[in-house]
Amino acid sequence: MTSSGLRKSLDIVAAIEATKGAIVLLVGFGLLGLLHRDLPALGSEVVAHLHLNPAKKYPRIFLDLVASMNDRRLCFMAGMAALYSAIRFVEAYGLWRQKTWAEWLALVGGCIYLPLEIYEIHAKASIVHVSALLINLVVVVLMGMVLLQKQRGNHAKTNEEHSS
Repeated sequence: MTSSGLRKSLDIVAAIEATKGAIVLLVGFGLLGLLHRDLPALGSEVVAHLHLNPAKKYPRIFLDLVASMNDRRLCFMAGMAALYSAIRFVEAYGLWRQKTWAEWLALVGGCIYLPLEIYEIHAKASIVHVSALLINLVVVVLMGMVLLQKQRGNHAKTNEEHSS
């Protein structure tokens, strides 16, 4: 991989990580927007608006989940979303600046999700699960290539210094 290819790979992964951070941050703000609201009534409105039968399995799961929510849980979930987003934004910044720690963070972070995504596809394949797996595979492969190229470059520099 050339130096421009390395740069482009890092930029692609940085954009993916920044996008993930932005999406989760928006979800966190959405959760904060639900504070002090009658969530069971809101959940029932959503189910009715989508013309779903509230007695069926998935609408019932949704309604039960909404009924168990309270302001404390919403704040906790929004805080976790903010923390996750901060980590993704720091990682994206580090990748744009070609920092090795960020490359390792992206590689390990991508690898952590692979078994779960494979399990989810095995349990029930969906476009969302397949897309998530493919995106994380791209991240893992690109970061592996970047780190391997850096390692080879460092090894070549060390050999040149020893032979001089």
